[in-house]
Amino acid sequence: MRLVLIRHAVTAETGKKLSGRLPGIPLSPEGIDAAWSVAASLANMDIAAVYTSPIQRCRETAAIIAAPLQVKPRTVQGLVEVEYGAWSGRSLKSLYRLRLWKGLMADPTGFRFPQGETLEEVRARAVRTVRRLERTHSEEDTVVAVSHGDVIRSIAAHALTQSVDVIHRLHVAPLGITVVETSDKSGPRVTILNAPRL
Repeated sequence: MRLVLIRHAVTAETGKKLSGRLPGIPLSPEGIDAAWSVAASLANMDIAAVYTSPIQRCRETAAIIAAPLQVKPRTVQGLVEVEYGAWSGRSLKSLYRLRLWKGLMADPTGFRFPQGETLEEVRARAVRTVRRLERTHSEEDTVVAVSHGDVIRSIAAHALTQSVDVIHRLHVAPLGITVVETSDKSGPRVTILNAPRL
């Protein structure tokens, strides 16, 4: 299976706040325009399915990407954003000043977001989701999954046989495309990381 992972397009909060799973955060006009551009670049590909996180910004991105393909996006809970707990909705500037933020950067594997998930828990559920998709699709299928930066980085780290300690060294921009190819013969391989287009 060729898994095309796409981070959602920008919202008014991207790069300013840790939106997390908070509701009511749609794509910005800029994000909508950029998503249509990516959709156009994928329109002629043979894509078997489009999956999406249940969070609004991902659902909106997936709907745009799926429109030219004439497929209906399917919501998958395992692609949902990290549960950032008490940090959800806080400005990134305020978080950068916290001692706990330094702890996250120093030891991502051992860190739990206050009242939230660990990145290892995120990795585990994301990998389970990829394995379910592998059972659903053939090795020849190309599928798109619209998700979030940390979820996509967790999947990429796993494919590279790395722990989540490397997660902050992998950059995934809004609408960045990461491709993981899975095979019974060779296991997962990251063939593209954070490309603007395929």
